[in-house]
Amino acid sequence: MRKPDGKIIMFLILAYCSQAVYGQANHSASVGSRQENDKKSLHFINTSFENASQLDWSVDSNGVVQLSLIYDRERASPNRANGHWHFQIQADPGAELTLVLRNFENIWNGMKAYQSSEKMPCLVSTDGIRWVAIPTKLTPEKNLQFRVRVETGSLYVASVEPYRISDLEKLKASIKDHPMIAIEDIGKTVEDRPLEIIRVGRPDAPYRIVIRARAHSWEPGGNWALQGLIRSLLQKEGAAYLKRYCLYIMPMANKDGVARGRTRFNSLGVDLNRKWDLPADPVYAPEKHAFETWLLKMIGKGKKPHLAIDLHNDGGGNLHVNTPTANNMAYIANMKRFENLLYKYTWFTEGASRGAGPGSFGEGLAKRFGIDACVYELNSEWIAGLKKIPSGEDWELLGKQLREVFFQYFEGTKP
Repeated sequence: MRKPDGKIIMFLILAYCSQAVYGQANHSASVGSRQENDKKSLHFINTSFENASQLDWSVDSNGVVQLSLIYDRERASPNRANGHWHFQIQADPGAELTLVLRNFENIWNGMKAYQSSEKMPCLVSTDGIRWVAIPTKLTPEKNLQFRVRVETGSLYVASVEPYRISDLEKLKASIKDHPMIAIEDIGKTVEDRPLEIIRVGRPDAPYRIVIRARAHSWEPGGNWALQGLIRSLLQKEGAAYLKRYCLYIMPMANKDGVARGRTRFNSLGVDLNRKWDLPADPVYAPEKHAFETWLLKMIGKGKKPHLAIDLHNDGGGNLHVNTPTANNMAYIANMKRFENLLYKYTWFTEGASRGAGPGSFGEGLAKRFGIDACVYELNSEWIAGLKKIPSGEDWELLGKQLREVFFQYFEGTKP
């Protein structure tokens, strides 16, 4: 028997989910079929794989699968965060299930802030590789509800298209022998996972750019963008760009959180995008300490970066620029030029905000090291420039486009 085509299965799942959430079918001919499918049962919610989110689940008296996400908590603080989900449904083939995700009542700086929204998408995949977005409904309790058809007996569900440690390892393996690549181990995470800097280009290039991604473990957009950027620079036409600048990339700062499917903090409850105005704690935040130690060595060798970017995801998609002061007008002008180049060469449309936040990567690197730095949030809900819910492919496209942005950013300047 010929194996069903994966794309056809995904299309059928998407068509079903859209109908189930946004409208009822003309049921006179389909009620019987619907009832038969509803009798097919859920077997298990599997979270025993890489990047799966920890959760509790049950089936209520109406047959609705209730999923309670487990909060990620900050050390010595009331702050807590949820925004990541990634699990596998195991059920009878053809089972149609309604699911409700709970526990989006985050606390930040002592204030409640719901992560869930009417724009929040949900993605499904039969193989964990090809993903499609399905419609969701925000309930009055600010839970997220959606309905799926488990066509083949197994269905992965995620908040965004995942990028796992194994994906990073595949990328590294594919590029490690290229003459323009050097991979340097710089330290370990709390749970002893290796941290690296990937150099793309020649160390004697006129300009140096540092990019960090995945400080918050639920935010994979930066990894997809960096994959697109690196691969585009290693193509034949990338040689011209690397004559002007060299990239130094920390691709995955919070590897423990990525592996364990957490939302924000490292394994000891530290936010890796806070307290950059102070020296990093080597015990509680070894991921920050490793980066900072590497950066200080670079500065000591006379190779201070000319530009530093911290890549994140959120529902806004803004470029976060440091607070303007009387002493940083040149920096503000540089960031305005960078913003305009994003408009011109990428699908970016969201604009910049002023005030990246005290202690953020951007503010801290500027204050302590005199580096032009910013935080760039990639929109996880909707890409206005492409008019669609984002995918890994869309973020990879952004990475490819950044190649030209960086080239033009240094046009006409002197190192």
